[in-house]
Amino acid sequence: MAMDHGYGAVPRARAHLLPPVLRAPLEGRTWREFGWIVLSLPMSVLLFSFAVSMTAVSAGLLVTFLGVPLLAGSFAALRGFGAVERVRARALLDVGVAAPEPVCVSRSGAAGWIGGMLKSGASWRHLLYAVFHFPWAVFGFCLAVPLWATGWALLLYPLWQWVFPMYAGIDGLQLYGDGTHNFYLDSAFEIAVTSVVGLLLTLATPWIIRGLAGVDRLMVAGLLGPSRLASRVVELESDRGVVVDTAAADLRRIERDLHDGAQARLVALAMDLGLAREKLAEDPDAAAAMVDEAHGEVKLALQELRDLARGIHPAVLTDRGLDAALSSIASRCTAPVTVTVDLTERPAEAIEGIAYFTVSELLQNISKHAHATHASVDVWRSRDRLMLQVVDNGRGGADQAVGSGLARLAERLGAVDGILAVDSPAGGPTTVTAELPWRG
Repeated sequence: MAMDHGYGAVPRARAHLLPPVLRAPLEGRTWREFGWIVLSLPMSVLLFSFAVSMTAVSAGLLVTFLGVPLLAGSFAALRGFGAVERVRARALLDVGVAAPEPVCVSRSGAAGWIGGMLKSGASWRHLLYAVFHFPWAVFGFCLAVPLWATGWALLLYPLWQWVFPMYAGIDGLQLYGDGTHNFYLDSAFEIAVTSVVGLLLTLATPWIIRGLAGVDRLMVAGLLGPSRLASRVVELESDRGVVVDTAAADLRRIERDLHDGAQARLVALAMDLGLAREKLAEDPDAAAAMVDEAHGEVKLALQELRDLARGIHPAVLTDRGLDAALSSIASRCTAPVTVTVDLTERPAEAIEGIAYFTVSELLQNISKHAHATHASVDVWRSRDRLMLQVVDNGRGGADQAVGSGLARLAERLGAVDGILAVDSPAGGPTTVTAELPWRG
C-alpha cells in the first residue's frame, strides 16, 4: 500500500545559553510546581477533613441504614474534588490524567446508583488520595516553602540589608545572640557569603521541588485517573477499531485493484477472444493474431493477480520467512538496500506479516520521496520483541503528524502493542525503528 511521504522541514530545538542548573530557578516549570505545592496544603486539608469526617459519620450511621447513601454521596463529592485536582495537575504539573471510568449502574433508581458508587474502584481510590495526600502535602509544603523563601532571601540579602540599620536599629541580620554576645551579618564579606549560600539554596531547591512534584504526579495519575484495567480496555477497544478500519481499507484496495486491473483485463480478453472466434472462418490469419494478443493479455492478467496476491500475503514470506521476503521487496526499491535479518526462529505469523508490510511501506516511502542513494534494513530480536530498523541517507524531514502515512503506520503497529519511532532531521539521515511483540 502506498504511504504518504510526510517529508518536510523540521524545526530545530531552541538552544539554551545557560545550563539546566542555572536555568531551573527562573523556569516557569519550577514556579508552577512550587505553586502546586503551596496550593496543595489548603486543598489537602479540605479534602482530608471532608473525607475523614464523612467516612466516620457514614460508618457511625450504618446501623440506621443512613450511612450507606451518605457514604455514596461523599464518594460522589470526592470524585468532584478529584476532577478539580486533575485540572490543577494539568495546569501546574503539565500532566494530563484522564477521568476515571464512569460508575457502573446495574439497575435504575437510587439503589442502583448507590451500589455502583460503592462498588467502583475509582471511588475508593479517590478516598485513598484524600487520606494519603494530606501528610505528603504537609511535608512538601514544610520542606519546599522554607527552602525556596530562605534561598531567595539570602541571595538578595545585599539588596535589603539596609532595612536593619535604618528601621530596626541593628547592624544587620542577627545570626546569633544570647544577651551578652551578638553576631550580625553586616560586613561586606559576611554579606557576600550570605548571598553565596542563598545562591546555592536557590539552585538546589528547584530540584527538590521537582522531586516532590514527581511524587504528586504519581499520586494523581495512580489514584485519580482510570485504573490500569480500564485503560487497557479502552486501549483494546481503540486498537480493535484501528484493526477493523485497516481491514476495511485493505478490502476496498483489493476490490479496487481487481476491478481496475485483472477484471478489466479479463473482460477485454473475453471480448478479443469473441472477435477472434467470429473471424476464425473468414480470416484465419487475423484470428490467429488476435489469439496471440489475447495470450499476452492473459500473461499480464496473471502477473497482476500474482502482484495482488503478494500484496495480500506473499508466498515467499510463508515459505522462506522474513529474510527472503524482505530481500525480495528490497530489490524493487529505487535505492540500493542492504538487508540484515538476525533471527534464529520465526515469530508468530501475524507479527511476521505486519513486519513485512511495515518494511514494504517504508521502502516505498524511500523510493517515492526520500531521494536516497542508499538504505538499510535491520531485523533482530530483543527478548520478547521483534525489532525493525530502516535507515536511508535521503533528505530527511519525515513527519509523523496526524494524518500522514507514518501516523497511520504507527496506529497499525499500536493495534498489536507495537511502537514506531521516527528520527528524521532536515537534511537526513532518516531512521525509522519499529518494535513489535514476538508472540512466537
